[in-house]
Amino acid sequence: MNNPIENLNKTFDSRVRLGIMSTLMVNDEINFNDLKQLIAVTDGNLASHIKSLEENGYVKVNKGFVGRKTNTTYAVTKAGEKAFQQHLGALEKMIKTMKYFFLYLYFETQSEINFLKLCPTNVG
Repeated sequence: MNNPIENLNKTFDSRVRLGIMSTLMVNDEINFNDLKQLIAVTDGNLASHIKSLEENGYVKVNKGFVGRKTNTTYAVTKAGEKAFQQHLGALEKMIKTMKYFFLYLYFETQSEINFLKLCPTNVG
């Protein structure tokens, strides 16, 4: 059996990054405060995870103003969209692989148990 986690993207290991990417996949863009509230993290925690996603080319950061207040928004890049979809596909494949692997083990064990029932026991 192949390594079931080999195709997972380590960049998305964190639950915070999963939350960020999931949010960005279904929104054209979202601002810092809304994203922070949505995934319930601190300013610093969100900023550090966004920075990592930006450095990997998965998130685009837009800084601007609304009136006199700064307004930072985030959007997923094409590369980020592709990488996250591949990651989700790898997760689905891993789940299916594990399901079938454990079914195989179950039936293999059941066959072995039935075989042992048919064999005479070893006496002394």
